[in-house]
Amino acid sequence: MNSPANPINTADLYDERAEDVESISLQFQDLGGVSHFSGPVRTIKCFEDNALVKTVLATPGDGAVLVVDGYGSLRTALMGDMIAESAVANGWAGVVINGAIRDRVAIAKLPLGVKALGSNPKKSSKVGRGEVDIPLVIDGVHIEPGSLIYCDPDGILVER
Repeated sequence: MNSPANPINTADLYDERAEDVESISLQFQDLGGVSHFSGPVRTIKCFEDNALVKTVLATPGDGAVLVVDGYGSLRTALMGDMIAESAVANGWAGVVINGAIRDRVAIAKLPLGVKALGSNPKKSSKVGRGEVDIPLVIDGVHIEPGSLIYCDPDGILVER
């Protein structure tokens, strides 16, 4: 969707299509090496367990953005550098995590858009608890698998 030569700015997109998009007001940090990213949404809902994140990002992304609802927990990281490298290798445009990541210095060097609430060096469990490709609600915004998401330093917009 986005190309480095022609990034989509969320402020401009909101001005043009306010009735078609919702804004997530949570203040996510920009932690990846790409500041502007967008694409169709894939979703995961999990709590302090990143097995599904690892599994999904190891599959072809085809320019999609993985949105992970980690319930806002900052107690464990849901993605580290090795999983992020897998996302790059598999063609994902980006990852939005309502939770924490780790290895933020290494992730900042990758050609991947990453937004998360923060970081924590503590590993998560790897049992595989959670759900994939289900509707999510983050900060009151409904996020459906397949809908389009747009991310940049100003924030996150989701198509209604």
